[in-house]
Amino acid sequence: MYVLYEEDGDIKAGTILSEQDSSLQIESQHGKRGKLKAAHVLLRYAAPAPAQVMESARALREELDLDFLWEVAGGEEFGFEALAQEYFGRKPDAPEATAIALALHQAPIYFQKKGKGRYKAAPAETLAAAKLGLERKAREAALRAEWVAMLVRGELPEVIRAKVFELAHKPDKNSLEFKALSDACAETNLSAVRLLDKCGAIPSSLEFHRQAFFLTHFPRGLAFPALAAPLPPPELPAGDAPAFSIDDASTTEIDDAFSVIFRADGSVRVGIHIAAPALGITPGSDLDKLAATRLSTIYMPGDKITMLPEGLIEQYTLAENRDCPALSLYVEVGPDYVIQSLSTKADLIRIAANLRHETLEPLFNEASIGQPGADYAFRRELEWLYGFAKQLEIGRGKADQVQRHDYVFKVSGEKDAERVDIVPRQRGNPIDKLVSEMMILANSRWGGMLADRNVAGIYRAQTGGKVRMTLKPAPHEGLGVAHYTWSTSPLRRYVDLLNQRQILAVAREETPPHAGNDQMLFAAVRDFELAHDAYNEFQRGMERYWCLRWLRQEGIQEIDASVWRENLIRLDGLPFVAKVVGAPTLNPGERIRVAVADIDLLDIDLTCRFLTQLSI
Repeated sequence: MYVLYEEDGDIKAGTILSEQDSSLQIESQHGKRGKLKAAHVLLRYAAPAPAQVMESARALREELDLDFLWEVAGGEEFGFEALAQEYFGRKPDAPEATAIALALHQAPIYFQKKGKGRYKAAPAETLAAAKLGLERKAREAALRAEWVAMLVRGELPEVIRAKVFELAHKPDKNSLEFKALSDACAETNLSAVRLLDKCGAIPSSLEFHRQAFFLTHFPRGLAFPALAAPLPPPELPAGDAPAFSIDDASTTEIDDAFSVIFRADGSVRVGIHIAAPALGITPGSDLDKLAATRLSTIYMPGDKITMLPEGLIEQYTLAENRDCPALSLYVEVGPDYVIQSLSTKADLIRIAANLRHETLEPLFNEASIGQPGADYAFRRELEWLYGFAKQLEIGRGKADQVQRHDYVFKVSGEKDAERVDIVPRQRGNPIDKLVSEMMILANSRWGGMLADRNVAGIYRAQTGGKVRMTLKPAPHEGLGVAHYTWSTSPLRRYVDLLNQRQILAVAREETPPHAGNDQMLFAAVRDFELAHDAYNEFQRGMERYWCLRWLRQEGIQEIDASVWRENLIRLDGLPFVAKVVGAPTLNPGERIRVAVADIDLLDIDLTCRFLTQLSI
């Protein structure tokens, strides 16, 4: 006697060796012996043998018309043997009954299983939907196979071309395009990026890196939403001295400017004037929410993404030949550079000039200060402010620091044919020292003012070498000040805008908009730190990218470098740290010459091979 049974989700046949009330000892068609629960038996039959019955049943199964079988089944629950008798019009033999059982078992969209050997025909609408799903899957499988074949041949399907950056950086892993790309990567042993590049999908390495950042931080695009215009600044008292700003030529968000009044007794009044968008961007407004989302202007060589819309920047930037609303710190300074008093107010400042680094540095520098020579705008004010800045630096205990170089990236030319120039610029020159000391003065004194009045503020603190943002007043040991807020770049940083609101409230003797336990401040600190780190990392990555573009552009094959540590070197004239291969044991500071090869603009990397040591 033989038996048809269900095991491990499949229908099988075997020979009965022995039988008890609730179980059987059987031998499967493949010769494996075991115990089978009686409840799993679907059919007992006398002939043919298990192997033959399964072979015949499978052949019959291929001939069955499932749609006709579904119609025969009707709407009630049934057993497979009953359906077999109905279908064949007589009592079925073992192969026929088994064929029906296999058909029902293997067609779940047609027949819903209700128990051992029992089924119910799926409702017509359910079956129709399932068929459409199967047809769709079949079409998708065919498309997927077609796209895989094209990618393997180095061809690019148009549907993948339209999603190149998403597939490379932020793919939908359930999409057909991603699955096809993954299949092709497995066949070619290439990464997704390398395969896309091989297929010509990444014509611009620059755009490849930009899109990686945009997709993560600006998934809805870079465009600003249509927002209502900000409130106009209130009526403000007019300032009593013309002011000037100092920035590089590309700066449009001019946050700070200075004024100087010389008095007959040798004392001087310094005005540090900060653009005041907090006068027009009210807490909780759409513009405020937008700034809280972007959190900071993002810089990259040749481009930037502003925190605020161009129209608002234009309204509040300290542009020359305009009367501009400002938050001003007025500092009364004695003839000996000692600060005698300070006051803060919102006023309307006449910006007489926007001085630019490029034209000012040749005139205002270490060699020219105090020396006879051509006069230029605000020379007396600039030279006095530089002397004041040096005294402020000494007062902080930070004078005579080691000077370093910054690098200015200038990108010009048409898209995909850009030229980059990388110009070293000495950090700590008179312009930098003047501006930085005035900003440190304003940020530290305003931070102290908030702390003294017990008004909430966001502080930049450094203790034990660790820099952090905090809502608690704390010293900044690196700068040598007791308090330090970020409040002098409100057009470019959201925390500065928040602090400006608090400072304005104190200056006007109003209730500050944010209390110390305001959860919005905690959220702003958390979000800003995360965004600030991500934005800086992107900027550093893009600077490395443009360094590689410059090496390729200039045809550099060999370059001098300084050893930084172990096998890491700094290339001369570039802000670029790289690994050197093939070098002997080297000490930090040693000078070497390396060969440059394998510049990879997608991985932003290159190979530096040791050539020789140089005399120091």
